[in-house]
Amino acid sequence: MSAISIGQAAVLGIVEGITEFLPVSSTGHLKITEGLLGIPVDDTSVVGFTAVIQVGAIAAVLVYFFKDIVRIVSAWGRGLAHREQRYHHDYKFAWWVVYATVPIVLVGLAAKPLIEGPLASLWVVAASLVAGSGAMWVADQMGRHKRGEDDTGFKDAMLVGCSQILALLFPGFSRSGATMSTALILDLDRVAATRLSFFLGIPALTGAGLYELKDAVGAGVGTAPLVVGTAVSFVVAYASIAWLLKFVAKHSFNAFVIYRVAIGLLLLGLLGTGVLTA
Repeated sequence: MSAISIGQAAVLGIVEGITEFLPVSSTGHLKITEGLLGIPVDDTSVVGFTAVIQVGAIAAVLVYFFKDIVRIVSAWGRGLAHREQRYHHDYKFAWWVVYATVPIVLVGLAAKPLIEGPLASLWVVAASLVAGSGAMWVADQMGRHKRGEDDTGFKDAMLVGCSQILALLFPGFSRSGATMSTALILDLDRVAATRLSFFLGIPALTGAGLYELKDAVGAGVGTAPLVVGTAVSFVVAYASIAWLLKFVAKHSFNAFVIYRVAIGLLLLGLLGTGVLTA
């Protein structure tokens, strides 16, 4: 029998699609939802399942930003073939995404036992939700929002890419929240910070999903729940991306900060009263 039913997979797919790119922590929301559904959050197959359905959300990014990705990859290919093309920003940006992904891959492989063990606790999620909210609020206040996407450089990509490690080690901190906050501190405007977060998430999340696929299937998650969860996360994530880009063009991140604090405190209350177990 599958460790996750098709109905549970659909619910988790919805949660993943909504929260993967919003700065509210998809991992945190998935773990909370798993706890409410009675699914063991530290089960190997469950950890693998959540990583795999992220691929659906990443596919939504690939479709939504298809023209941008084709442009960047084409520039990278031209640069490899012709030296004079290597001064183009898109060519450099393609390499920056590659370089910025290396740190999270190394940390992810080295810290896998911790990530899937002690750090998978809902207590860690709750604390990270609140702590990450403070970091996001400070970043939004500090940032001067004066630099656009074309103004990004190697240092920006590396710092933003490395900030993904916070979310990897502390589920609840939020990968998108960490990357957007770092970009805001570097004075990128909110739209540029959001788009950079999207692009840097593509290789990291895709790699994590593919890496965990064998564990998800081999440890007890059936093919049907994986397909359903991934498909649902794709549809919902596409709509979430479109909404977020429109939202950040006109609003601050304060709404997300308030929401994260509320969810974090609620989770602490549920854990403290025994409604949920860590």
